[in-house]
Amino acid sequence: MTATPTLIRVADDLLLSPIGCGTWAWGNRFLWGYEMTMDEELQQVFNLHVSQGVTWFDTGDSYGTGKLNGRSETLLGKFAREYRGDHQNEVAIATKLAVYPWRLTPQSMIKACEKSAKRLGRSVDLVQMHWSPAKYFPWQEKPLWEGLAQLYHQGLVKGIGLSNYGPKNLQRASEYLRQQGVKISTLQVQYSLLSTYPLVRLGLKQLCEELDIKIIAYSPLTLGILTGKYQDLNSLPSGPRKGLFKELLPKIQPLLHTLEAIAKNNGKTMSQVALNWCICQGTIPIPGARNLHQARENIGALGWRLSSAQVTELEKIAINLDKQMIQNIFQTT
Repeated sequence: MTATPTLIRVADDLLLSPIGCGTWAWGNRFLWGYEMTMDEELQQVFNLHVSQGVTWFDTGDSYGTGKLNGRSETLLGKFAREYRGDHQNEVAIATKLAVYPWRLTPQSMIKACEKSAKRLGRSVDLVQMHWSPAKYFPWQEKPLWEGLAQLYHQGLVKGIGLSNYGPKNLQRASEYLRQQGVKISTLQVQYSLLSTYPLVRLGLKQLCEELDIKIIAYSPLTLGILTGKYQDLNSLPSGPRKGLFKELLPKIQPLLHTLEAIAKNNGKTMSQVALNWCICQGTIPIPGARNLHQARENIGALGWRLSSAQVTELEKIAINLDKQMIQNIFQTT
Protein backbone atom coordinates (compact mmCIF):
# COMPACT_ATOMS: atom_id res chain seq x y z
CA MET A 1 0.00 0.00 0.00
CA THR A 2 0.97 3.67 -0.14
CA ALA A 3 2.70 5.69 2.54
CA THR A 4 0.42 7.45 5.00
CA PRO A 5 -0.91 10.53 3.20
CA THR A 6 -0.37 14.02 4.58
CA LEU A 7 -3.59 15.47 5.99
CA ILE A 8 -5.03 18.75 4.73
CA ARG A 9 -6.23 21.37 7.21
CA VAL A 10 -9.65 22.65 6.14
CA ALA A 11 -10.61 24.30 9.45
CA ASP A 12 -8.81 25.13 12.70
CA ASP A 13 -9.64 21.76 14.23
CA LEU A 14 -10.39 19.67 11.15
CA LEU A 15 -7.93 17.70 9.03
CA LEU A 16 -8.89 15.66 5.96
CA SER A 17 -6.89 13.12 3.98
CA PRO A 18 -6.18 14.17 0.34
CA ILE A 19 -8.76 11.65 -0.85
CA GLY A 20 -11.95 10.64 0.94
CA CYS A 21 -14.51 7.88 0.57
CA GLY A 22 -17.98 8.69 -0.70
CA THR A 23 -20.78 6.55 0.74
CA TRP A 24 -23.74 7.39 -1.49
CA ALA A 25 -24.02 3.71 -2.45
CA TRP A 26 -24.17 2.49 1.16
CA GLY A 27 -27.92 2.00 1.40
CA ASN A 28 -28.89 2.98 -2.16
CA ARG A 29 -30.76 0.17 -3.88
CA PHE A 30 -32.07 2.13 -6.87
CA LEU A 31 -28.77 3.08 -8.51
CA TRP A 32 -26.19 0.93 -6.72
CA GLY A 33 -28.09 -2.25 -5.85
CA TYR A 34 -27.36 -2.15 -2.13
CA GLU A 35 -28.36 -5.15 -0.01
CA MET A 36 -27.74 -5.63 3.71
CA THR A 37 -25.65 -8.68 2.88
CA MET A 38 -23.02 -6.21 1.66
CA ASP A 39 -22.50 -4.72 5.13
CA GLU A 40 -19.71 -7.08 6.16
CA GLU A 41 -17.59 -6.15 3.15
CA LEU A 42 -18.48 -2.47 3.55
CA GLN A 43 -17.00 -2.64 7.05
CA GLN A 44 -13.84 -4.11 5.53
CA VAL A 45 -13.84 -1.25 3.02
CA PHE A 46 -14.05 1.22 5.89
CA ASN A 47 -11.29 -0.54 7.82
CA LEU A 48 -8.97 -0.65 4.82
CA HIS A 49 -9.37 3.05 4.12
CA VAL A 50 -8.64 4.10 7.68
CA SER A 51 -5.72 1.69 8.09
CA GLN A 52 -4.09 3.29 5.04
CA GLY A 53 -4.62 6.85 6.27
CA VAL A 54 -7.69 7.65 4.17
CA THR A 55 -9.57 8.74 7.23
CA TRP A 56 -12.57 10.77 6.17
CA PHE A 57 -15.92 9.71 4.80
CA ASP A 58 -18.62 11.73 3.10
CA THR A 59 -22.30 10.91 3.57
CA GLY A 60 -25.68 12.65 3.57
CA ASP A 61 -28.86 12.53 5.60
CA SER A 62 -30.80 11.69 2.42
CA TYR A 63 -28.60 8.71 1.52
CA GLY A 64 -30.46 5.41 1.48
CA THR A 65 -33.40 4.31 -0.68
CA GLY A 66 -36.91 4.40 0.76
CA LYS A 67 -37.06 2.78 4.20
CA LEU A 68 -33.25 2.71 4.19
CA ASN A 69 -33.06 6.50 4.35
CA GLY A 70 -30.17 7.40 6.67
CA ARG A 71 -28.59 3.95 6.25
CA SER A 72 -25.26 5.37 5.11
CA GLU A 73 -24.88 7.43 8.29
CA THR A 74 -25.93 4.50 10.46
CA LEU A 75 -23.39 2.18 8.85
CA LEU A 76 -20.60 4.74 9.09
CA GLY A 77 -21.26 5.24 12.79
CA LYS A 78 -21.23 1.51 13.43
CA PHE A 79 -18.03 0.96 11.44
CA ALA A 80 -16.24 3.83 13.17
CA ARG A 81 -17.18 2.53 16.64
CA GLU A 82 -16.01 -0.99 15.86
CA TYR A 83 -12.74 -0.12 14.11
CA ARG A 84 -9.54 -0.71 16.05
CA GLY A 85 -6.24 -0.02 14.37
CA ASP A 86 -3.97 2.60 12.86
CA HIS A 87 -5.40 6.12 12.54
CA GLN A 88 -8.56 5.26 14.50
CA ASN A 89 -8.42 8.63 16.27
CA GLU A 90 -8.19 10.50 12.96
CA VAL A 91 -11.54 9.37 11.52
CA ALA A 92 -13.62 12.33 10.32
CA ILE A 93 -17.18 12.17 9.04
CA ALA A 94 -18.78 14.79 6.82
CA THR A 95 -22.49 14.78 6.16
CA LYS A 96 -24.71 16.82 3.87
CA LEU A 97 -28.08 18.08 5.05
CA ALA A 98 -30.76 17.98 2.36
CA VAL A 99 -32.55 21.23 1.60
CA TYR A 100 -36.03 19.79 1.92
CA PRO A 101 -38.92 22.25 1.40
CA TRP A 102 -39.95 21.86 5.04
CA ARG A 103 -36.57 22.97 6.33
CA LEU A 104 -37.23 26.67 6.59
CA THR A 105 -35.58 27.89 9.79
CA PRO A 106 -32.13 27.84 11.39
CA GLN A 107 -33.49 25.42 13.97
CA SER A 108 -34.51 22.97 11.25
CA MET A 109 -30.87 22.64 10.20
CA ILE A 110 -29.73 22.22 13.79
CA LYS A 111 -32.30 19.47 14.37
CA ALA A 112 -31.30 17.76 11.12
CA CYS A 113 -27.65 17.74 12.16
CA GLU A 114 -28.56 16.41 15.59
CA LYS A 115 -30.48 13.53 13.94
CA SER A 116 -27.45 12.78 11.77
CA ALA A 117 -25.24 12.74 14.85
CA LYS A 118 -27.67 10.35 16.53
CA ARG A 119 -27.52 7.96 13.56
CA LEU A 120 -23.74 8.23 13.56
CA GLY A 121 -23.48 7.79 17.31
CA ARG A 122 -20.93 10.63 17.32
CA SER A 123 -20.70 14.27 16.39
CA VAL A 124 -20.53 15.42 12.79
CA ASP A 125 -17.11 16.84 11.92
CA LEU A 126 -18.03 18.71 8.73
CA VAL A 127 -21.63 19.68 8.06
CA GLN A 128 -22.55 20.68 4.52
CA MET A 129 -25.63 22.14 2.89
CA HIS A 130 -26.46 19.60 0.18
CA TRP A 131 -27.63 22.09 -2.42
CA SER A 132 -28.85 25.64 -2.82
CA PRO A 133 -32.56 26.48 -3.16
CA ALA A 134 -31.64 29.67 -5.06
CA LYS A 135 -33.25 28.44 -8.30
CA TYR A 136 -36.68 27.81 -6.81
CA PHE A 137 -37.03 29.13 -3.19
CA PRO A 138 -34.31 31.79 -2.80
CA TRP A 139 -35.89 33.09 0.41
CA GLN A 140 -35.23 29.70 2.04
CA GLU A 141 -31.47 30.07 1.82
CA LYS A 142 -30.41 32.61 4.46
CA PRO A 143 -32.20 30.90 7.38
CA LEU A 144 -30.38 27.67 6.48
CA TRP A 145 -27.04 29.48 6.31
CA GLU A 146 -27.85 30.87 9.74
CA GLY A 147 -28.47 27.32 10.94
CA LEU A 148 -25.01 26.29 9.74
CA ALA A 149 -23.49 29.24 11.58
CA GLN A 150 -25.27 28.31 14.80
CA LEU A 151 -24.07 24.70 14.53
CA TYR A 152 -20.51 25.97 14.33
CA HIS A 153 -20.84 28.52 17.14
CA GLN A 154 -22.47 25.93 19.42
CA GLY A 155 -19.49 23.64 18.89
CA LEU A 156 -21.62 20.89 17.34
CA VAL A 157 -19.38 20.74 14.24
CA LYS A 158 -15.75 21.55 13.45
CA GLY A 159 -16.40 23.11 10.07
CA ILE A 160 -19.14 23.99 7.59
CA GLY A 161 -19.34 23.52 3.86
CA LEU A 162 -21.62 23.95 0.87
CA SER A 163 -22.39 21.73 -2.10
CA ASN A 164 -23.42 22.43 -5.71
CA TYR A 165 -22.80 26.17 -5.41
CA GLY A 166 -21.57 28.32 -8.28
CA PRO A 167 -19.39 31.44 -7.85
CA LYS A 168 -22.15 34.05 -7.58
CA ASN A 169 -24.04 32.13 -4.95
CA LEU A 170 -20.86 31.10 -3.16
CA GLN A 171 -19.75 34.73 -2.90
CA ARG A 172 -23.11 35.67 -1.39
CA ALA A 173 -22.96 32.82 1.09
CA SER A 174 -19.38 33.63 2.06
CA GLU A 175 -20.18 37.28 2.74
CA TYR A 176 -23.26 36.41 4.78
CA LEU A 177 -21.53 33.78 6.89
CA ARG A 178 -18.48 36.00 7.40
CA GLN A 179 -20.83 38.53 9.00
CA GLN A 180 -21.90 35.72 11.33
CA GLY A 181 -18.27 35.09 12.24
CA VAL A 182 -18.06 31.82 10.30
CA LYS A 183 -15.81 30.79 7.42
CA ILE A 184 -16.85 28.28 4.75
CA SER A 185 -14.32 25.45 4.87
CA THR A 186 -15.26 23.38 1.84
CA LEU A 187 -17.26 23.42 -1.38
CA GLN A 188 -18.39 20.13 -2.88
CA VAL A 189 -19.09 20.00 -6.62
CA GLN A 190 -19.46 17.39 -9.35
CA TYR A 191 -15.97 17.32 -10.85
CA SER A 192 -14.06 14.86 -13.00
CA LEU A 193 -12.46 14.58 -16.44
CA LEU A 194 -16.02 14.35 -17.74
CA SER A 195 -17.36 17.16 -15.58
CA THR A 196 -15.00 20.13 -15.79
CA TYR A 197 -17.85 22.65 -15.97
CA PRO A 198 -17.83 23.86 -12.32
CA LEU A 199 -14.15 24.75 -12.23
CA VAL A 200 -13.45 25.62 -15.87
CA ARG A 201 -16.66 27.23 -17.14
CA LEU A 202 -17.90 28.70 -13.87
CA GLY A 203 -14.44 29.71 -12.64
CA LEU A 204 -14.89 28.26 -9.14
CA LYS A 205 -11.24 27.34 -8.74
CA GLN A 206 -9.97 30.91 -8.60
CA LEU A 207 -12.73 32.10 -6.27
CA CYS A 208 -12.17 29.22 -3.86
CA GLU A 209 -8.46 30.00 -3.79
CA GLU A 210 -9.26 33.62 -2.94
CA LEU A 211 -11.68 32.58 -0.18
CA ASP A 212 -9.42 29.76 1.09
CA ILE A 213 -12.13 27.16 0.49
CA LYS A 214 -11.08 23.59 -0.28
CA ILE A 215 -12.88 21.98 -3.23
CA ILE A 216 -14.25 18.46 -2.75
CA ALA A 217 -14.80 16.60 -6.03
CA TYR A 218 -17.75 14.24 -5.95
CA SER A 219 -18.35 11.63 -8.68
CA PRO A 220 -14.67 11.90 -9.74
CA LEU A 221 -15.00 8.64 -11.72
CA THR A 222 -18.29 9.77 -13.32
CA LEU A 223 -20.42 6.94 -11.91
CA GLY A 224 -17.71 4.45 -12.88
CA ILE A 225 -17.35 5.21 -16.59
CA LEU A 226 -13.74 6.41 -16.08
CA THR A 227 -12.65 3.15 -14.44
CA GLY A 228 -12.16 1.41 -17.79
CA LYS A 229 -14.64 -1.30 -16.84
CA TYR A 230 -17.10 -0.08 -19.46
CA GLN A 231 -15.17 0.36 -22.70
CA ASP A 232 -17.89 -0.10 -25.31
CA LEU A 233 -21.60 -0.71 -25.83
CA ASN A 234 -21.15 -4.43 -25.18
CA SER A 235 -20.11 -3.81 -21.56
CA LEU A 236 -22.80 -1.51 -20.21
CA PRO A 237 -23.87 -1.59 -16.53
CA SER A 238 -27.39 -2.55 -15.61
CA GLY A 239 -29.88 -0.13 -14.12
CA PRO A 240 -30.24 3.63 -14.65
CA ARG A 241 -26.60 4.07 -15.70
CA LYS A 242 -27.08 1.96 -18.83
CA GLY A 243 -28.82 4.63 -20.89
CA LEU A 244 -26.41 7.35 -19.79
CA PHE A 245 -23.32 5.28 -20.59
CA LYS A 246 -24.80 4.25 -23.94
CA GLU A 247 -24.91 7.93 -24.89
CA LEU A 248 -21.52 8.85 -23.43
CA LEU A 249 -19.24 5.98 -24.45
CA PRO A 250 -19.11 6.55 -28.22
CA LYS A 251 -18.21 10.22 -27.68
CA ILE A 252 -15.52 9.89 -25.02
CA GLN A 253 -13.28 7.29 -26.65
CA PRO A 254 -10.36 9.75 -27.12
CA LEU A 255 -10.33 10.38 -23.37
CA LEU A 256 -10.59 6.69 -22.46
CA HIS A 257 -7.76 5.78 -24.84
CA THR A 258 -5.51 8.49 -23.40
CA LEU A 259 -6.38 7.48 -19.84
CA GLU A 260 -5.47 3.90 -20.66
CA ALA A 261 -2.14 4.88 -22.25
CA ILE A 262 -1.14 7.12 -19.33
CA ALA A 263 -2.16 4.42 -16.86
CA LYS A 264 0.08 1.87 -18.56
CA ASN A 265 2.94 4.37 -18.72
CA ASN A 266 2.68 4.98 -14.96
CA GLY A 267 2.01 1.40 -13.92
CA LYS A 268 -1.41 2.44 -12.62
CA THR A 269 -5.06 1.84 -13.47
CA MET A 270 -7.40 4.17 -15.32
CA SER A 271 -9.29 4.84 -12.09
CA GLN A 272 -6.10 5.85 -10.32
CA VAL A 273 -5.08 8.20 -13.12
CA ALA A 274 -8.53 9.85 -13.18
CA LEU A 275 -8.44 10.36 -9.40
CA ASN A 276 -4.83 11.56 -9.40
CA TRP A 277 -5.77 14.10 -12.07
CA CYS A 278 -8.40 15.52 -9.70
CA ILE A 279 -5.78 15.74 -6.93
CA CYS A 280 -3.35 17.48 -9.29
CA GLN A 281 -6.06 20.05 -9.98
CA GLY A 282 -6.10 20.94 -6.29
CA THR A 283 -9.31 19.15 -5.35
CA ILE A 284 -10.07 16.44 -2.78
CA PRO A 285 -11.85 13.62 -4.64
CA ILE A 286 -14.33 11.36 -2.86
CA PRO A 287 -14.76 8.23 -5.00
CA GLY A 288 -17.23 5.67 -3.76
CA ALA A 289 -16.27 2.10 -2.86
CA ARG A 290 -18.67 -0.81 -2.50
CA ASN A 291 -16.07 -3.57 -2.28
CA LEU A 292 -12.44 -4.14 -1.39
CA HIS A 293 -11.29 -4.11 -5.01
CA GLN A 294 -12.68 -0.62 -5.53
CA ALA A 295 -11.24 0.54 -2.20
CA ARG A 296 -7.75 -0.66 -3.14
CA GLU A 297 -8.06 1.01 -6.54
CA ASN A 298 -9.03 4.33 -4.98
CA ILE A 299 -6.33 4.29 -2.31
CA GLY A 300 -3.80 3.54 -5.05
CA ALA A 301 -4.38 7.03 -6.47
CA LEU A 302 -2.20 8.34 -3.62
CA GLY A 303 1.57 8.32 -3.19
CA TRP A 304 2.51 9.39 -6.71
CA ARG A 305 1.84 12.23 -9.13
CA LEU A 306 1.02 12.65 -12.80
CA SER A 307 3.48 14.82 -14.71
CA SER A 308 2.37 18.35 -15.58
CA ALA A 309 2.37 17.33 -19.25
CA GLN A 310 0.04 14.41 -18.54
CA VAL A 311 -2.30 16.62 -16.51
CA THR A 312 -2.45 19.16 -19.35
CA GLU A 313 -2.95 16.49 -22.01
CA LEU A 314 -5.91 14.98 -20.17
CA GLU A 315 -7.43 18.39 -19.51
CA LYS A 316 -7.24 19.45 -23.16
CA ILE A 317 -8.92 16.28 -24.33
CA ALA A 318 -11.60 16.50 -21.64
CA ILE A 319 -12.51 20.12 -22.41
CA ASN A 320 -12.74 19.49 -26.15
CA LEU A 321 -14.92 16.36 -26.02
CA ASP A 322 -18.19 16.45 -27.95
CA LYS A 323 -20.02 15.26 -24.84
CA GLN A 324 -19.54 15.64 -21.08
CA MET A 325 -21.49 14.33 -18.12
CA ILE A 326 -24.80 16.07 -17.45
CA GLN A 327 -24.61 18.49 -14.53
CA ASN A 328 -26.45 18.12 -11.25
CA ILE A 329 -29.76 19.96 -11.60
CA PHE A 330 -29.10 21.75 -8.31
CA GLN A 331 -25.78 23.25 -9.44
CA THR A 332 -26.11 27.04 -9.32
CA THR A 333 -24.09 29.76 -11.00
